[in-house]
Amino acid sequence: MPTIAEPVTELMMKDEVVGTGATAEAGDTVTVHYVGTLTDGTVFDASRPRGDEGFTFTLGAGQVIKGWDQGVAGMKEGGKRVLVIPASLAYGDQAIGNVIPANSTLVFEVELLKAQKIRQ
Repeated sequence: MPTIAEPVTELMMKDEVVGTGATAEAGDTVTVHYVGTLTDGTVFDASRPRGDEGFTFTLGAGQVIKGWDQGVAGMKEGGKRVLVIPASLAYGDQAIGNVIPANSTLVFEVELLKAQKIRQ
């Protein structure tokens, strides 16, 4: 996990592994595995404990936080990327339960399992 200097004001991305499969673009249905942490390393969510299928969403459709829509775009299948997402591209001044405090910078390790084009 990278060391984070607060406050983070823009999305930061670092490819840990560059994939070799299809590139994720807006409008694609993508499936990812992820681990979400606060900047102090506290894990608040992870997809693997819920099964091997991963989490599926439509990229760029506003189904996830803006930092994900922006940060997953351009990844290739098989790739792993660390996203450091400022509060403005996450949940802003809203706390999420007792898990994510308001105005939190979030760190996600994301692995792109699949990027599928929607047939028109």
